[in-house]
Amino acid sequence: MLDQIEKQIRANLDVSHFEIRDDSEMHAGHSGNSSGGGHFTALIVSADFHGLPLLKRHRLVYHALGELMGGSIHAFSMKTLTPDEVDFD
Repeated sequence: MLDQIEKQIRANLDVSHFEIRDDSEMHAGHSGNSSGGGHFTALIVSADFHGLPLLKRHRLVYHALGELMGGSIHAFSMKTLTPDEVDFD
């Protein structure tokens, strides 16, 4: 699933850095997850986010994930940055 998520995001956004973690084990059996989809946390760095507020950045990512949202993905937590906003030191 992690590879599929990364593939979808890279196919739709100009990604310069991508990290993803599967947090599904921490949420096993919680209420409200009738789809059985996984829980994921991602860091996405893309020039496509330049000049966009947080909500629009997240909408771009959700659009890139398409049908995975609400199916294979139950929850997707993300940090979205432009290359200029990154400080990996």
